[in-house]
Amino acid sequence: MSQILRDDKLDLRPTSGSEQFIGFAVFFDAERVGTIVLVPAPGKHGKHEGSVRWNLSEGPGQALAAKILTMAIDYAFAELNWTRIETRIEEGNDADWRAASLSGMRKEGVLRQPEPKPTQMLLARVSTDPPVLSKQGFVAILNAGLPRKRVIAQGLLRNELGEYLLCELTYKNEWDLPGGVIENGEAPGVGLTRELEEELGVTLPAGELVTMNWLPAWRAWDDACLFVFELGTVHNGLVESMRLQESEIAAVHWCDLARARLHATGATIELLEALEAGPLPPYREAPVQPE
Repeated sequence: MSQILRDDKLDLRPTSGSEQFIGFAVFFDAERVGTIVLVPAPGKHGKHEGSVRWNLSEGPGQALAAKILTMAIDYAFAELNWTRIETRIEEGNDADWRAASLSGMRKEGVLRQPEPKPTQMLLARVSTDPPVLSKQGFVAILNAGLPRKRVIAQGLLRNELGEYLLCELTYKNEWDLPGGVIENGEAPGVGLTRELEEELGVTLPAGELVTMNWLPAWRAWDDACLFVFELGTVHNGLVESMRLQESEIAAVHWCDLARARLHATGATIELLEALEAGPLPPYREAPVQPE
């Protein structure tokens, strides 16, 4: 049986102890306010890893709930020798989300569920995380919960006739400018050069930024910030030496605006039309495209 955990007016009193779970009844100022349970992970991982679940009344509030969680997590690390503890919180449960964050648990991902079950957020804390109240710990927790905005970099590559290079993609019907999604920690210009090398087999450093184009959500794609760079003018025959990444690029085509209107994505057409009408502002927002 586990020990009683105390902190000022807060008591976590053991209710059960087994290989399957370790439960506590939670008392604040001698009044029972809920329960919290530590569950070892299945198999050999259960020696060092587990999860936490809790059911608290609305009375304690988020600050006290976070303190209760912190006590249970500290116990798991110090007494059970766990090195990682996680929890799953239903999307929209802001109270539990806030309590878990205040206890030092960081968002790690999204767990989809078949309808009508709600999506779950996965949060976790490991024993080597910095103290929650330290500057480093606070920044790490805050950063883990911030939105992740998708960033794309594309380039304007022209031939002697002023035609634009468009890529025929394997995963959608519409053609698009060369480029792709930027990886975490990667600068957009660097990412564009990498994408061109991977997908087209050419090295073309990103030139000046033409514009930053915000793309609203479209079909199954989330919204994104699109950085459009100049890639300069090259000889028409460059396409013959390109080594296309077959899993993503079916073909490449030189297109004037008329041909682009027949094949390109709506956002690309709108961008090229605006570009040919005059200089683009540093920041712009693409209109919502039809499905």
